[in-house]
Amino acid sequence: MPDFAAALEPHVPSLRRYARALLRDADAADDLVHDCIARALARRRLWQRGSDLRAWLFTIMHNLHASAGRRRGRAPATLALDDAPAIAAVRDDPAARVEALDVLRALDELPEEQRTVILLAGLEGLSYEDVAHVVGVPVGTVMSRLSRGRERLRRLTAADAPPALRRVK
Repeated sequence: MPDFAAALEPHVPSLRRYARALLRDADAADDLVHDCIARALARRRLWQRGSDLRAWLFTIMHNLHASAGRRRGRAPATLALDDAPAIAAVRDDPAARVEALDVLRALDELPEEQRTVILLAGLEGLSYEDVAHVVGVPVGTVMSRLSRGRERLRRLTAADAPPALRRVK
């Protein structure tokens, strides 16, 4: 079905952007996008015409990523300064680059379910309903995860926040 393949093409850049933000590894992200497109093409008969193709693709990608995560276990994500993504707005501004790296590190601190909804809603601009469909949870759960995730990001990236100390008796 050549028109289906053509309909997929405009969504590849947003799939790549999400995969790179999610994995922080360009090669692994490209592999995930490739697997997502291959799965979509192989199962194109399951897509319902008239439904949101973009949300369907993100659902496939989310499920592939979740399955891979279960297979390899939860390994901590690492980000070397030299491997930081080239964000157009921060390429020439060292202070902005450091700030962007702080946000990326803070995203790594979030639980997977909060990070996923923040990336889908914030980075990709999916509606709450589409995020709920992709992740497979109710819209209220998406809103709750977004709220908790954004608040935690604010705390983690607050420059003037005092260090969190606990009194030990």
